[in-house]
Amino acid sequence: MKSREKARLFGVLGDPVDHSLSPVMQNAAFVAAGLPHVYLRYRVTPAALPAALADARRLGMGGLNLTVPLKETALPLVDVLSPDAERAGAVNTLVFRGGRVVGDNTDGRGFLRAVGGRVRVEGTHAVLVGAGGSARATGAALVAAGCARLTIANRTAARAEALAARLARQGAARVDVVPLAALRDAAVLRDAALVVNTTPVGLAGGALAIRVGATPRRCLFVDLVYGRRPTPFLAAASRAGRPAMDGAEMLLHQGALAFEAWTGRPAPRAAMAAALRAAGCTLGLAGGRVRSR
Repeated sequence: MKSREKARLFGVLGDPVDHSLSPVMQNAAFVAAGLPHVYLRYRVTPAALPAALADARRLGMGGLNLTVPLKETALPLVDVLSPDAERAGAVNTLVFRGGRVVGDNTDGRGFLRAVGGRVRVEGTHAVLVGAGGSARATGAALVAAGCARLTIANRTAARAEALAARLARQGAARVDVVPLAALRDAAVLRDAALVVNTTPVGLAGGALAIRVGATPRRCLFVDLVYGRRPTPFLAAASRAGRPAMDGAEMLLHQGALAFEAWTGRPAPRAAMAAALRAAGCTLGLAGGRVRSR
């Protein structure tokens, strides 16, 4: 049956962005839902974001996703922030509604859905590597889920301290800040239930120096980038016998939440998951040629 809905344009903005699988997933969702919309990639730098959003308003776009490095840059550019975006201090989804741009964040909820059933969050210790927009959303979600202790490892201490203060205001019982070099310290990792790399270092095949063997055997290692083969971070976890997963399942869940925010319809998750698998993702497991959202 032909859709009576007007075709609208959607997309993902970022830099880099050419490798993103969001178009594969969202276009499959539109087809499955019988919607005539189209979702594209747009390479946009932080300096160009204000002009890009002004153009999106003029074009009457249906919605956008934001990836590295735009999630925090967008904060002052939207008309209203959702509660999730407020808590995260970062935006990954833009909804154009009634002439206004709503900044939302589906990363945190997407992350919790991805790791649900694989690790216990409540009452445990989680280690976050990085302190950018993805770390903000992930940390806020972990605090809301009852994580008892968070450790933030980051290259820039001031940025990590700012995130720690934000999470403390949201009710975090304990947040520690350490330099990246501390990831080689057994004392930092010995009771961790979860280690999450929120940095894009794996996109270029970069590695983190981390003492994986110091963690408990059931500690889950998660890298928020995704692809056909494991990042060095996940490969190290697998060699040490630790469970490991990349960001493909988080991509699926946060993308489904964005679809629902844009359309007001239930997301066709099975079609979205099938599209990601056809593109080379192995949902729930560490996979390969690495991509950001």
